[in-house]
Amino acid sequence: MLMIGKNAETDEEVYINSDRARAMLISGKRGSGKSYTLGVLAEELLDGDQGIVIIIDPMGIFHTMILPNTDQEQALWDWGMRPKGLPIRLLVAGDAERLYGGRDITQAMESRGLEIAPIRLNPSDLTPDGWCDLFSLSLSDPMGMVLYRAIQELTRINWDLEKSFFNIAQIVTQINQDKRASDKTVEALLLRLETAMDWGIFTEEHQPILESFKQNTINVVDLSVIEAGRYGLRNLVLDVICRNLFLKRTIERRREELNLSTGFPRIWLAIDEAHQFAPSSGTTLAKENLIRWVKEGRQPGLSLIVASQQPAAIDSEILSQCDVIIAHKITALEDMQALNKLNQDYMKRELQSMIKQIKERGIAILVDDETESVTTINIRPRRSHHGGSESSSPHSEQFRI
Repeated sequence: MLMIGKNAETDEEVYINSDRARAMLISGKRGSGKSYTLGVLAEELLDGDQGIVIIIDPMGIFHTMILPNTDQEQALWDWGMRPKGLPIRLLVAGDAERLYGGRDITQAMESRGLEIAPIRLNPSDLTPDGWCDLFSLSLSDPMGMVLYRAIQELTRINWDLEKSFFNIAQIVTQINQDKRASDKTVEALLLRLETAMDWGIFTEEHQPILESFKQNTINVVDLSVIEAGRYGLRNLVLDVICRNLFLKRTIERRREELNLSTGFPRIWLAIDEAHQFAPSSGTTLAKENLIRWVKEGRQPGLSLIVASQQPAAIDSEILSQCDVIIAHKITALEDMQALNKLNQDYMKRELQSMIKQIKERGIAILVDDETESVTTINIRPRRSHHGGSESSSPHSEQFRI
């Protein structure tokens, strides 16, 4: 059970059942406490030993959970808690020293107790379609067809050799050997692959991404150091993570059903600014796997928490599967309408009318389909330090406890 806060009317503690896979939405305008609440859930999941906890962090704010929340010590005492830093494994796609700006910065982060580890992808981690999507190439384009054929052939060759990986140099060789490709097409593709090598994400070795995640710690995938440019690298990393975790947990679930030993527990994946990865219109590298995760993830034990300032910007297939909604203050009409579409039969009032009644930060409407309940709650203070702006902390001195 996750203790998320207290009933704003009765002061009773409010819990969310975490015994089974859940899909949750946390929404709220900037400064309302959305990311803060995501951190509260992460603390509860870690304390309850709920499996592997992963936070996808495009803002670079969750690594500060390594520190105790001494700024709100009095508020924590009032809630019967105390400040506490949490074990954080900070995962970076590429060379951390280069991405963070120098060894002195990574040393300072490590001196806080952070464990910094690289995430390196092998080119074989992407499907042929994924490679084309990465460069925004269509299969009807000459470049898209040549690249697709190259990846498909390398996948087949390595399968025959009982290998599971290849490198960019092999992709280049395969493209050069394609007799159906024009010189212009080959040259354009090679320029793109040279760019991919400069990203520092790909490794020539096989590094199973599943080994990056550990239990009894919060695994923070820091995507803030990856530029949100045309090549969708943030979505690339999330796509590979989702696909590999889904496959692994599907296998583990089968072993559990047969009473065989397992070594990979269920997963809680939390994504801040989720509209960047599963937008309501258009597509991204990660979107298809996220939709599959939320639709088919219950049996293999895959839970999802999506948080966004713009719920209207999140794909409707994901929103419709959320069985828990935590709605902070929202004022944009399109976002209110998107949340109101999630109204359930057991709700006596429209969700948008309840959200309009929220006057303070740190207050939220909790809708839980499992208990068929709607509760106005006061989010509990965080034990660990919140890396966002202090104004978004619902229990700083300017807010009523």
